[in-house]
Amino acid sequence: MSSNPIAAGPVMPAGASRQALAERFAAVRARTVALAAPLSPEDQCVQSMPEASPTKWHLAHTSWFFEAVVLAAHAPDYQVFEPRWHHLFNSYYESLGTRHPRPQRGLLTRPLLASVHRYRAHVEAGMEQLMTQADGDTWRAAQPLIELGVQHEQQHQELILTDILHALSCNPLLPAYEPVDAPALRLATATPALEWLAGPAGPVRIGHAGEGFAFDNEGPRHTAWLQPYRIADRLVTCGEYADFIADGGYRRPALWLSDGWALAQAQQWQAPSYWLAPDDPRAPSSQWQVFGLDGVRPLDVHAPVLHLSFYEAAAYAEWAGARLPTEAEWEAACELPGIRQMNGHAWQWTRSSYDPYPGYRPWSGAVAEYNGKFMVGQVVLRGSSLATAPGHARASYRNFFAPAARWQFSGLRLAKDGAC
Repeated sequence: MSSNPIAAGPVMPAGASRQALAERFAAVRARTVALAAPLSPEDQCVQSMPEASPTKWHLAHTSWFFEAVVLAAHAPDYQVFEPRWHHLFNSYYESLGTRHPRPQRGLLTRPLLASVHRYRAHVEAGMEQLMTQADGDTWRAAQPLIELGVQHEQQHQELILTDILHALSCNPLLPAYEPVDAPALRLATATPALEWLAGPAGPVRIGHAGEGFAFDNEGPRHTAWLQPYRIADRLVTCGEYADFIADGGYRRPALWLSDGWALAQAQQWQAPSYWLAPDDPRAPSSQWQVFGLDGVRPLDVHAPVLHLSFYEAAAYAEWAGARLPTEAEWEAACELPGIRQMNGHAWQWTRSSYDPYPGYRPWSGAVAEYNGKFMVGQVVLRGSSLATAPGHARASYRNFFAPAARWQFSGLRLAKDGAC
């Protein structure tokens, strides 16, 4: 076994050619910078809660990943930009050294934003040299890690948006991330009528099928046994969730899981995160308003509800006489005729804890820490959101967060036991 913690890369299927992967690398790196462009240097240094990170940190961390995971192992002539920064921008990789405490990332006023951009350029130059000049053996070892780094950066692109939305929501002025006419930040509205579809029952195959990239937690592909169930053809809307609120959903403990009820009471939840009640002094009219990346807008009753915790999603499902689907039910339903809004709208809470699949083994080397060590106390979300990077979603994707998380673009789809 190699003594280098990152020399042995993840076991992944053969990927794209050098040129194709180099082009994807460049495009993803450029998109990250473009996502940060609307933000001032002050915006990019803010950390509004321990679970979020400043935009500047995301810009640096995604460069650290390529430097520490790819270049350090496979580019012997590469010169590290600033060795002390490895402590600042390591996230959770114990095998790669010490880390600055996560809750204190907002205190990193230095290095300056301009220096972080120089860091990005330095790493990109090293990556370009590696991708164009590596010999065959080096390329075969580095290519899976480069692909992982690209996918990792796409994950952080979504985090840039979720984290800055939370930061801007803490500002009494409720400033928009983008002008209100930015169409890319809007959700397509849902058809109001909900239909129940019969989900596949009996033995079904779930998990990544081996075509293209997947994270290690998406496999191995295996058989799951499903009892007859029904699944909603679309997501729950804001209007439907407003009915839950109006019917006392946040005042009825019988609807809630015990931990969720205690948390809702302690934090005085009355509505999804970023909803502004009619009596909220920040709300500009007498109706419900919603704060989003495009600023404050009237509640769209037909749009999917967003920014729910697992506890809120489960309470709504109980109120609606339904339940949340398991992740196996959700994945098996992806190919059903008539199913809608599986991707590109909201991450969808499931009733599945984030556990390893039968036969799961993490990748080797430092990237063994990427997913497996978080398989406790988390809940699986499926699908993707309006903030997910283009081309990043797939049916087998397993997102996961603690059940109390509300700052993600998370919503819900209903399920019921029994056939239609």
